[in-house]
Formats: sequence, C-alpha cells, structure tokens
Amino acid sequence: MSKSGKGFTLGFITGITAGTVAALLFAPDTGKNTRGLISYRFSSYLDELNTLIDKLKDEKEKITSQAKQDSDKVVSDAKQRADDLIKEAEQLLENIEKSK
Repeated sequence: MSKSGKGFTLGFITGITAGTVAALLFAPDTGKNTRGLISYRFSSYLDELNTLIDKLKDEKEKITSQAKQDSDKVVSDAKQRADDLIKEAEQLLENIEKSK
C-alpha cells in the first residue's frame, strides 16, 4: 500500500472510532429506549406509508374509471358520427342514381 493510502486508511479508522466514541458518550438515552423509539417511529412511518399507498390506489382507480368512461364516450360518439356519415353517403348515392 502506498504512503498516502496508509495515511487515508489510518485517518478513516481513527474517524470511525472517534465518531463511535462520541456517539456513545453523548447519546441522550439508553440503547433500549433508543431502539424502542426507532422502532416506534419506523412503525409510524410504515403506517403513514401504507395509508399513502391506499390513497394512491384509490386515486388510480378513480382516474382509471374516469378514463374508461371518457374513452367509452369517445367511441360512442365516433360510432354515431360514422353511422351519420354512412347515412349521408347512402343518401348521396340515392340522389345520384335518381338524377341519372
């Protein structure tokens, strides 16, 4: 290992050790309480996330339902217009045949 690599490794290990010691010395609560608090917060965040997921699913269903209704309306309108155009074309053909 090069000289700068050894210095970096030594500095890195020293920093980790110092950080761990400082965290243990200045921790505001016991480990058991801290773990309990973390567990409670994690559970709370998980509940919030599940609620948000449920809301998003409901919104997705609403949007999907609305999109289906809109697309059904567009298809219905297109069929009606196509039928109207066919009737007009048939009338034009009848008029052309009558005029011959």
